[in-house]
Amino acid sequence: MPLVAMGLIFWLLIIRPQMRRQKEHQAKVAGLQKGDQVVTAGGLIAKVLRVDEHYVDLELAPGVKVKAVKSTIGDIVPPGGAQPAND
Repeated sequence: MPLVAMGLIFWLLIIRPQMRRQKEHQAKVAGLQKGDQVVTAGGLIAKVLRVDEHYVDLELAPGVKVKAVKSTIGDIVPPGGAQPAND
């Protein structure tokens, strides 16, 4: 019985929140559109030029274009930029 309780606690505290974050990330990546600004897993900020089934064409700077795997997109930057810190 104690092992079952430990397994349940492990699932509730670690596995379930991780699955929820993964689903949220997949929904964000599925909703990518041309013109969105994104942050890659490597920390690069880029503008989306074209979205394919598995790849995304990104523009890092004017004239600098790269192709990235869709799953490496870390986050979508809101149009106004990052939220300012509360001082």
